[in-house]
Amino acid sequence: MEKTMAKDKEKVNVKEMIAKNKSSINTARIFEILVPKILLAIAFVSILTTAGILLTLIFETLAFFREVPIVEFFTGTDLKPLGENAQFGVLPLLTGTVISSVIAMTVAIPIGLMTAIYLSEYASEKARKVLKPILEVLAGIPTIVYGFFAFTFVTPLLRSIIPGLEPTNILSPGLVMGVMIIPMVASLSEDAMSSVPNSMREGALALGATKLEVTWKVVIPAAISGIIASFVLGISRAIGETMIVTIASGSSKNFTFDITESMQTMTAYIVEVASGEAAAGTTLYYSLYAVAMTLFVFTMIMNIIAQYISRRFREEY
Repeated sequence: MEKTMAKDKEKVNVKEMIAKNKSSINTARIFEILVPKILLAIAFVSILTTAGILLTLIFETLAFFREVPIVEFFTGTDLKPLGENAQFGVLPLLTGTVISSVIAMTVAIPIGLMTAIYLSEYASEKARKVLKPILEVLAGIPTIVYGFFAFTFVTPLLRSIIPGLEPTNILSPGLVMGVMIIPMVASLSEDAMSSVPNSMREGALALGATKLEVTWKVVIPAAISGIIASFVLGISRAIGETMIVTIASGSSKNFTFDITESMQTMTAYIVEVASGEAAAGTTLYYSLYAVAMTLFVFTMIMNIIAQYISRRFREEY
């Protein structure tokens, strides 16, 4: 009798286990079906957001070019958006953007590359642990702080050295932007150089090369794709910078190549128009989108170039 009851209990337990397994299998199948769809929906959010931004820029830019000829916009040297005889030449903004970016990269490329070389090839583990966090702190400072630093400290310092320097100029924000971009160039370049196998360094040293020769003739050529990509991304970052140039470069829409004068960049113009009293539907309002579209194309070209360089010169070990 007891044996029969024990067998019945075992049958009940087996049935319960089978039922539980079936329910868990069904739940797993539901998750297997739902999870890919959820991930696809999340992926589409970024795609749809990008498409929405691009379509908005295109439609509003076309509305601007219905009122202002595209040739006049890209070849005009006068930007006077207010008044009866308004003129919308983008060249003053392009000049300011390019000059500030060139100044920034003149600072960021050599200092960032030398920093990366030191961290990758010469620094001890202790020194690397100290310098890396400092670079990360430098990268984490808000850009508006850099802007006030450029306006209240760097500009007065430069004016004591360059008497003709205006209170707002393109030189000061360009230099500070270069300091801001140094961590990006240094970090990406250091990662590229650290990925070079030690066997290449050891082989060069075994052939009698010095440490400096190994760095310049072996490591840097092997990591050149990542290094150049860091430069291009740094340029893209400089082109898109907003707060530093808005605060320290002024709002003069001058078509000039004199770095001691006040200039305005594309991003600073967008901030000025967006924070002003430009009524929706006016030419001034639409000019915001035309400049934003130009800036979008600039940064997109920079990113495409960076990706091409990375693929073209990439070394796999």
